[in-house]
Amino acid sequence: MSHPERADAAQVVRSHLADNDIDFEETAEGLFSFSLPGERKLQTPVRLDVGAHALGVHAFVCRRPDEQFERVYRWLLERNMRMYAVAFGIDHHGDIYLDARLPLSSVTPDDLDRLLGSVLSYADSAFNTILELGFASSIRKEWAWRIERGESTANLEAFRGWLEADRSAQTDDQTDEQTDQQTDQQTDRGAAQD
Repeated sequence: MSHPERADAAQVVRSHLADNDIDFEETAEGLFSFSLPGERKLQTPVRLDVGAHALGVHAFVCRRPDEQFERVYRWLLERNMRMYAVAFGIDHHGDIYLDARLPLSSVTPDDLDRLLGSVLSYADSAFNTILELGFASSIRKEWAWRIERGESTANLEAFRGWLEADRSAQTDDQTDEQTDQQTDQQTDRGAAQD
C-alpha cells in the first residue's frame, strides 16, 4: 500500500470517530486511542493503528486472571471460533485483549462501525464470565466484606446468584456441622453415663 492509501485510511478513521462522537487522541499520525462505553465492562480502551499495509486493532479486556487462567484462556479460545473480525489474545503478562489485523481496504465507515461494534460487544459480553472464572475468590471476599459491613453490593449484582448460593451452602454446611457436633456431644454423654 502506498503512503496516500495509509493517509486516506487514517482520515476515514479520524472522521468516523468524530462523526460518532467518540473522543479520541491521535498520539502519532494514524495512531488513535479512545474508549468505548459498555454495560458490564464500563470502558474498553481501544487503540487503532493505521500501518503501511494494515489496520491494527488492540482493545484491553481484562488483566491476567488470579486463578484458573487455563480455564479462562480455553473459554476465550473457544469463543474465538465464533467471532467476527477480532480474536481474544494475551500479552506476555497474561492480560487479555481483543486484537485484529485487517487490510487497509477494509477501512471504510461501514466496516469500522462493524469492527468497533464487535470489539464492544465481545468485550462487554465476555467480561463477567472472565471475572467469574478468573477472579471468583476475590469476588467472594469482596462480597463477604461488603455484606459484613452493610456496604453496597451494587457493583457485584451480576454475581449475586452464585454468591448467595455459596453463602447459603456455607450456612447449610455450618448448620450440618453444628448438628453433627451436638449429636457427637450427646453420644459422648450417653456413653459416659453407661
